[in-house]
Amino acid sequence: MQQHTGQHLITTVAESMFGFPTTSWNLGEKVSSIELDTPKITEEQITVLEDAVNERIRERIPVTPVLYHDKDDPKLAEARCRGLPDDHEGPVRVLSIEGLDNTLCCGTHVSNLAHLQLIKLLGLEKGKKNKSNLLFVAGERVRQYLGRSYQVEKSLMTILKGPLEEQEDLADKAVKASKSAQKAVVSLLRDLALLEAYKFKTNPDKETVLVLHRKEGDNEFMNKIVNEINDKSVTCLLTVGDEKGAGLFLLSGEDSVIQELGPKVAELLEGKGSCSRGPYQGKCNKLSHKTKAEKLVREYIAGIKSEL
Repeated sequence: MQQHTGQHLITTVAESMFGFPTTSWNLGEKVSSIELDTPKITEEQITVLEDAVNERIRERIPVTPVLYHDKDDPKLAEARCRGLPDDHEGPVRVLSIEGLDNTLCCGTHVSNLAHLQLIKLLGLEKGKKNKSNLLFVAGERVRQYLGRSYQVEKSLMTILKGPLEEQEDLADKAVKASKSAQKAVVSLLRDLALLEAYKFKTNPDKETVLVLHRKEGDNEFMNKIVNEINDKSVTCLLTVGDEKGAGLFLLSGEDSVIQELGPKVAELLEGKGSCSRGPYQGKCNKLSHKTKAEKLVREYIAGIKSEL
C-alpha cells in the first residue's frame, strides 16, 4: 500500500512539475521503479522532485477511493486514465489524492499521505528508448534500505580499512591494484608456460605424454604450453583450477587420439568439451578425478606403442 500510493504521488508530482508522464511502473520486492516518458532527468530535478513529494507527505493530504457507478459520468473526464475497454461493465473506481490527483485505479492504498512516512528517490536506470526508470522506496522500505546500507557500510569499513567518506577512493585504489596484480599474474603464467614447455622439450628422458596441473592457470596457460611444444606426437593432458573442485582441462596430440580420448576425459572429469582443428578442451566439475584421466591417457598411448 505504501509503495503503490507512493507511486501515485511521484507520478502526479513528476508530471505536474516537469511534464514527465508515467508510462509504466513496477513494485519490486525491495525497490520499485517508475518509467517516465523522458530520455533524461537531472540530479537537480530528482532532488527537487524528492523534496516536493515529501513535502506533500508532511501536509497530511487525504487519499480517498471514489466509486462512480456510471462509466459515462462526466466527472470521469477529470480523472487521469489511459482509457477504459469498450466492453467495460460495472462501477469505475477513482483514487483521489485531495487537491493533487484523480486517477482510475483498483489497487490498495493508504488513507492519508502521512502514512507513507517518507519517500527516497534512489536514482535512475536506463529505460526503453527515450524513457527513464526512476527507482524509489517508500515508508517501511526506507528504514529497511537504510539498515541494509548501514550493514554494507560497516562491512566496507572493515574490508577497505577506512570511513564512509573515503570508501569511494579506497575502492577505486583497490580495483586498480587488483587489475595491476592480475596483469602481473597473467604475465607470470605466460612465462611459466614457456618454462614448462622448455623443460619438457629439453629433458633427455622425456616421455611422449605430458601431464601437468597448475591451480592458478587458465586457458591461455594451457594453450601456450601446447603451442610451444608444437609436436602432435606428444600427448598433453593439462588441467587448471582447484584440485578438489571445478576447473578447465585440455587434451592435445594426434587427431585420432584427441577424437578417441577427448570425450572420455571429459566424462571422467564430469565436464564438457569440444575441439575445432586443435586441442580438445572444456570445463569440468571433478578435477579430483584427474588421476583417472591420466591413467586412461597413458594406457591408451602405451597400447598404441605396443601395436607398432
